[in-house]
Amino acid sequence: MFGSLRVLLQVLWAQLLCGWVLGSELTFELPDNAKQCFYEDIIIGTKCTLEFQVVTGGHYDVDCRLEDPDGTTLYKEMKKQYDSFTFTAGKNGTYKFCFSNEFSTFTHKTVYFDFQVGDDPPLFPNENRVTALTQMESACVSIHEALKSVIDYQTHFRLREAQGRSRAEDLNTRVAFWSIGEALILLVVSISQVVLLRSFFSDKKTTMTRVGS
Repeated sequence: MFGSLRVLLQVLWAQLLCGWVLGSELTFELPDNAKQCFYEDIIIGTKCTLEFQVVTGGHYDVDCRLEDPDGTTLYKEMKKQYDSFTFTAGKNGTYKFCFSNEFSTFTHKTVYFDFQVGDDPPLFPNENRVTALTQMESACVSIHEALKSVIDYQTHFRLREAQGRSRAEDLNTRVAFWSIGEALILLVVSISQVVLLRSFFSDKKTTMTRVGS
């Protein structure tokens, strides 16, 4: 019983470590004509992955640039809606990645990024890996991998849902303005027709009065 409890505690501890040591995950607003940079200290030889997606705004595109501590460009893309880039740190130091919306003059964007640094911590760091995993440990490893997949799917669907909602609200706004425009045009045309018809009858009445007199 105590062995099973210890295994479960190790799984929970590993889940907490995943949130602490694997970089940054953030959703932020990027105003028009603006640039936002983030910094991460990375040790040489560490495998990293930068993934980003524009959730709302304009054509759902943004400029992205990643630099090493010496300022060398490792990744640069212009007007991307989403992308993923994996690299291995070649130097110790602070790496910088920036998102730019400077090409947009009036539309702000909402950007999501996930910067993963390193691999997941082992579930059983104090165990000798020469020996085979017990049935409980194997089940915990499977649960751990399944939970990571669930988190990834949840994040993916949250982004899709937010993007879909933004598109629907934008379409609803356009339809509303178009309906108001059509109503105004119809009103102007109706008034013009009434005024035009009244002018015809007014001219005829004036002519008949002059002939009779």
